[in-house]
Amino acid sequence: MGDILIVDDERDIRELIGDILRDEGHTPRLAGTSDAAMAEINKEPPELLILDIWLKDSQMDGIDILKTVKRDNPEVPIVIISGHGNIEIAVAAIKQGAYDFIEKPFNIDQLMVVITRAMEASRLRRENIALKRQDVQSAEMLGASAAFKTLKSQLDKVTASNGRVMLTGPAGAGKETAARFVHAGSPRAQAPFVTVSSASIAPERMEEVLFGRETPERGVESGLLEQAHGGFLYFDEVADMPSGTQSKILRVLTDQQFTRVGGVDKVRVDIRVISSTNRDLEAEVAAGRFRQELYHRLNVVPVSVPSLEERREDIPMLAEHFVAVLNREQGLPLRPISEEAQALLQTMPWPGNVRQLKNVIERVLILGPEREAITAEELPQPEQKSEGDGRMVLAGGLATLPLREAREMFEREYLLTQINRFGGNISRTASFVGMERSALHRKLKSLNVVTSNKSGARIAHVDGEAEAAE
Repeated sequence: MGDILIVDDERDIRELIGDILRDEGHTPRLAGTSDAAMAEINKEPPELLILDIWLKDSQMDGIDILKTVKRDNPEVPIVIISGHGNIEIAVAAIKQGAYDFIEKPFNIDQLMVVITRAMEASRLRRENIALKRQDVQSAEMLGASAAFKTLKSQLDKVTASNGRVMLTGPAGAGKETAARFVHAGSPRAQAPFVTVSSASIAPERMEEVLFGRETPERGVESGLLEQAHGGFLYFDEVADMPSGTQSKILRVLTDQQFTRVGGVDKVRVDIRVISSTNRDLEAEVAAGRFRQELYHRLNVVPVSVPSLEERREDIPMLAEHFVAVLNREQGLPLRPISEEAQALLQTMPWPGNVRQLKNVIERVLILGPEREAITAEELPQPEQKSEGDGRMVLAGGLATLPLREAREMFEREYLLTQINRFGGNISRTASFVGMERSALHRKLKSLNVVTSNKSGARIAHVDGEAEAAE
């Protein structure tokens, strides 16, 4: 049933407890000294530790072992037993992380109740962590555009390694989803994924949140670094990390150890770090706001996460995915998306990227009818609005231009939007707009519209040099 380590310098007591546990179906291991106990723990951490406070002929007492185990294997529940029990010792043990304290001579039935409860609490914690990890692993990377395929190819290459990854891209583009994708495909997939939200933690609390703290009143409180032990630590928007914390994180990355706030013991951790930013970190370094050494430590494998503007082909797929997710998680209507609505979604501006797209879909599902397809009229249309008689209200700038210039501006913007909607594919654009491919090429040349590669995709833009020459 359970692997339980019994540490007691009295042979009769440890063998008695071992026999009882064996009769209950557990697998006991016995140790009479601190050296023997630490050897057993280092060989394989037990599911439960029964620990005597006073150990004769040992370098460490029970409290020392308790501190060490809770530092290196915090998930192991520890039951303290002692023949010299008093309130002070019991309180000290509980503050250091012991599950319970039992005074010798103890009642066997009482001990078994405590052991059963401790193992049940440990099991529930493990199941809770496992459920959270399943949610992480279910995070999907969706897309079929060239920009998305380039991103996924880069992420696939870094999943198996232990290298640090720096994800760059605009807010809302999906940098955390990319980080979780790396975690789910890595050898550490069953270990924790812990997020450090650099922008939302007050600078004066950052070190306490990261490193944890030790106080006489509350004992040891583990920080995010300890919680991520064995797994991933994700620095979200790392440019917002306070400068004082940056130097300490640099030391952690170098030594893989740190000291809690208020503590003196070194805490060792094994973590893989992924960072993200929507800023130009090289410019931040040049301005003195980000440590150059830390930048180089974190930027081992740089990966660019494209904006939604760069992967417009993926918008219908993402929108349908969000409809399904919101139906499953919130019970919102499972509505199809009309072709006109899909086309409008692909041509809309998305400064908030994928996050903004999900918000738009959620708003439409909340406010719209339950069974009908989502229509273009339900979507935000900030720039141009139709009047009741079918007329289109022109944007102010367009209305002030002569017809020839207004037509040229409209054609340029319309074709730029359509080409980017189809991922730079001129043939698909020509088919949609109803032009021969050769005629479309001539029109684009006359409008100074060109395409170039960006993030693995073809992006249409105005040729500034050609316009200047005119």
